[in-house]
Amino acid sequence: MAPSFHIRPATADDVDTILKLIIGLARYENEPESTVKATPALLRENIFEKHYAHTLLAFEGTPDAPGTPLGMALYFFNYSTWTGRPGLYLEDLFVVPEARNVGIGKAFFAELGKVAQAKNCARLDWSVLTWNEPSIAFYEKVLGAKRMDGWMGMRLDERGITELEKFSIGNE
Repeated sequence: MAPSFHIRPATADDVDTILKLIIGLARYENEPESTVKATPALLRENIFEKHYAHTLLAFEGTPDAPGTPLGMALYFFNYSTWTGRPGLYLEDLFVVPEARNVGIGKAFFAELGKVAQAKNCARLDWSVLTWNEPSIAFYEKVLGAKRMDGWMGMRLDERGITELEKFSIGNE
């Protein structure tokens, strides 16, 4: 039996759908909607004009008769100095709660695998919140993903990035 959904690359016409899914992800991660700073204009500019990231979308129905949006996978490419090859980093994977456990997550990873192979990526990396046990179990048991023990995520926000100026040569 064919799945009742399909996956396709997002287009600039999909920015409102992408934003709604980002807000849905924020809700799922117990983050207030006010933490989402993305706007349709920023999504259009950074995904579809500057190509800093790419998005796959899942919809009910067929490509000829698409229905409700069911999820998204937003990714970008990085580079590994150790492998000398690009990698694919999955920034966000989200499937709406009512569409989980029907194969959409697996289908997203299948599509991401095709992209990674086409770009000769050595790795496909992503992060998962430590409390998200259902996703962790899926990644480990279904996909065979390995935890990156010994690694800790680090981040500078906009203020931290601005403060890096004080380390510029000549500003010491």
